[in-house]
Order: sequence, then structure tokens, then C-alpha cells
Amino acid sequence: MRRRGRQDAGLDDEGLSMEGYATYVKFYSPVNESSISALMHAVDQRLAAGMRELVLLISTSGGSVFHGLTAYNYLKGLPIQVTTHNFGSVDSIGVAMYCGGRRRISVPQARFLMHPVSMNFSQGASYEEPKLVELVKSLRVDMENCAKVVAANTGKTPRQVMRAMVSRTTLSPDDGLKWGLVHQVRQELFPVGAEVLSVP
Repeated sequence: MRRRGRQDAGLDDEGLSMEGYATYVKFYSPVNESSISALMHAVDQRLAAGMRELVLLISTSGGSVFHGLTAYNYLKGLPIQVTTHNFGSVDSIGVAMYCGGRRRISVPQARFLMHPVSMNFSQGASYEEPKLVELVKSLRVDMENCAKVVAANTGKTPRQVMRAMVSRTTLSPDDGLKWGLVHQVRQELFPVGAEVLSVP
């Protein structure tokens, strides 16, 4: 399959690092405390074993903004090359998590979904006005932070990303290339014989 939109140096003809073999971690889960803790633990273990490059294969329906932004900051702060690869659907806060990769790849049949931040209330919950005001403010801050993350890793401004979120925007991989969200579209996930860890 012909590869498109390659923008980053350091890739060979198969889209892999030329600095050595990578460790592949498959994240196929909602974004929550359990899944992100498992992801960070797995990566920490591989780092201690001398991992020099991480390829995070990601397909997620999204979930907790708090834990998704934590994962983004963790991936961005790693002292190694990090590549994220959408192998299905990256939705909601998963888009911010996907942005944690310095290089970002997608399979041709994938999608990215952006939508406004929401908050779930337990049945019968009752809040006074000051608490509701604080909750609305918290939602706004979360949405702004998500927009800033996506904007910082694409060619869009935070305002443009916010508009896309409010409009519930779905991007194809080709749309992602135009946005600057995706650097490369290719089907292959990893080479024969690669070590693939699944979390959680």
C-alpha cells in the first residue's frame, strides 16, 4: 500500500525507526484510571529494561479527561522516541492521548472523533448553584486544555479545535493528514517477530 504524508525524518521504507527495534504496546481500552495506570506501568518496566523507542498502537472510545491528559503528558515527557498508531478508532480524549506521539500514524480505515467535554451525574444527584457554577467552569477548563493539546500538535489554533469539538467532528486519516494530526497513513502495524505488549 502506498504511504502518504510522511513528514518526519528518521523513518525507513517501512515507516519504522532507523535507530533500532521498537517496543510495541497495544492499547485497546477506554481511558480510565485502570487502563492508564496499566499503560504507564508497562512502559516503565520496558524503560527499565532499556527500551529506546515506543510505538503505542491505540484504539479507544475515550473516557476520562483527567486520565487522558495524564497519559498525554506522560508520553510527551518520555526520554525516548514515541510513535502513536491509530489502528481503529481514536475518539474523544483519545485524540489528545494520540497527540502524545512525536510521530503519528494511522491505518487507512480508521477515524478520529472530537466532541465537547461532558460530565456524568449520578442518579438523584442534587447540586446547589455555587457547585454547578464550579462544575461548568471545570468543564470549560477541560475543554480548553484538550483544544490546546490538539492545537499544539497540529496546524490548527485552539479556537479552530474548539469549534471542531463543539461541532462533533469526525476526521478520516486523510482529513487528519490535512490537519497535521496524522503524519503517515499505512496499513502495517509492526514487523514480523516484533514484541507486542497488550494493556491493560
